[in-house]
Amino acid sequence: MKLHHLQGYIQSVYLAEYTDKLLLLDGCSRADISMLKKFIQDELGRPLSDLKLVVVTHMHPDHAGAAQKLKSLTGCKIAAADVSGDWYGGLSGRLMYITDILLAKWVAKRLKKPNRIISYPRTLKADYHLIDGDLLPGFNDWKALETQGHTDRDISLHHLDTDKIYVADLMVKVKGHYIPPFPVFYPNRYRASLEKVINLNPASIVLAHGGEVQPSMAQFQHLISLAPRTPTTHWRSIKAIIKKIIHKNR
Repeated sequence: MKLHHLQGYIQSVYLAEYTDKLLLLDGCSRADISMLKKFIQDELGRPLSDLKLVVVTHMHPDHAGAAQKLKSLTGCKIAAADVSGDWYGGLSGRLMYITDILLAKWVAKRLKKPNRIISYPRTLKADYHLIDGDLLPGFNDWKALETQGHTDRDISLHHLDTDKIYVADLMVKVKGHYIPPFPVFYPNRYRASLEKVINLNPASIVLAHGGEVQPSMAQFQHLISLAPRTPTTHWRSIKAIIKKIIHKNR
């Protein structure tokens, strides 16, 4: 297995290459599709049909945005966490979906990326539903780990042979420091997920935002100290801003 690290629209993209197949560790952004097609066909010299599986670690725009389009282009299967319901279901889900799209566009602007269409289906039609400890279908050197907290359906991927763990957004590297993601809907689950990965003591950790890293125990402990005790969500942030504005205008 060779793990290719590609620069996506607003996040890292990881493509695992085998002699007879390809595995995409996350569903990427809709804006990453042309880059992926070019890399597979031109750089690797392989047909798109070699992409056999795309894992969606959670439903945010830079992790699920390309999955269903890639399935239609390549015939690949999609794997995701075995969690009932749709993350963006209902009225509140629709509003959160719009907010997440706008947040992704804000990140792209800060990274000085061109404005791109990144909308994608709010619901995911997965072919495989993974629980903690499942081996990936067709790729039994990878194990799924339940690492909820950022959302209710986050999974990480542990490559058993090299002892690397792709943790998606479980942690984010910013200016050399490791911080929790935004949002964190389930703080207790989030802290438990951090402890779970730390206790596995992997050789390296692969981040969607920060590359492949080897944090020290001191850095892990600092990350745990930053982990929120109460939910940090879109709505709570908006409420806090409104309260500040009201207080300032009194």
